[in-house]
Amino acid sequence: MLSPAAAWTVVIAGYALPILHVLLSSAAGPWKPPAGTRCPFGPRVGWLIIVLLLGVFGWLMFVLSKRRRPAL
Repeated sequence: MLSPAAAWTVVIAGYALPILHVLLSSAAGPWKPPAGTRCPFGPRVGWLIIVLLLGVFGWLMFVLSKRRRPAL
């Protein structure tokens, strides 16, 4: 059984900090969708949804997607 402090630590470290990182990161993209697209969500909103649904795994997807090597 988790103590209340441990439970809050899991919630903060697993959800709140990754969401805050996506909200504040300039690498997440704009809030508005690119011109000419039919999707109503921008890239940043999409990343927020992914992190909300997948938690730490969604945040890892966000972090690793920004570290791609340039094409040859």
